[in-house]
Amino acid sequence: MTGKRLPQPEDSISTTPGARSHSGEGHRSRLRQRLLHGGAEALADYEVLEYLLFAANPRGDTKPVAKALIERFGSLPAVLNAEPAVLQTIKGVGETAAATLKAVAIATRRSARGQVQQRPVLSSWQALLDYLTIDMAHLTVERVRVLYLDTRNHLILDHHVGDGSIDEAAIHPRVVVKKALEVGATALILVHNHPSGNPEPSRADIQITTRISDAGKLLGITVHDHVIIGRSGHVSFRAKGLI
Repeated sequence: MTGKRLPQPEDSISTTPGARSHSGEGHRSRLRQRLLHGGAEALADYEVLEYLLFAANPRGDTKPVAKALIERFGSLPAVLNAEPAVLQTIKGVGETAAATLKAVAIATRRSARGQVQQRPVLSSWQALLDYLTIDMAHLTVERVRVLYLDTRNHLILDHHVGDGSIDEAAIHPRVVVKKALEVGATALILVHNHPSGNPEPSRADIQITTRISDAGKLLGITVHDHVIIGRSGHVSFRAKGLI
């Protein structure tokens, strides 16, 4: 035993032999200054990823990996919402890099959720839409949620009902109303996403919303809205006159 340290494998992004640390403290410093002083749009999406990946690869060039992630997933939000195992299928993304991106996604969701929880939902509608879009727009499965509200329209419970097409098998009117009574809610908002990206409601979406609204009226539970989230935007049933 000579006490000589054995080479350690890189956890995340590999660099080619003899590569400069992108030599660039210069490049990284310029990105840092633009990030700190340039405003919200100072960096392109791939540059935001590039900067985030510095933590996983302190010396290498993270730009190619950042661009590969955008090319594979299509956008910065889609990258942040991707599962860690899927992220790691991109050459150069290891466990540490995937964990870094996952942590950012969690922080973003919790920040948006905090904005919703602190104020009445109906008077902070845009904050609610931002939260739902961050959380659901890039899901690859259809997810059904019910937001239960108290008499002041504060959020009591954000209930994940299940995944799958929205019909009575997934979201039965009696079950929805019963849950409202259990948690002391006087109103609710139905939410689900369309993985296709198009948020326009289907006939089944409209039918189940009507049934839940009718069931709620019998027990004094108001259905304020049904919001469908898609990558291309959202649809409010109330705004379309469907409730």
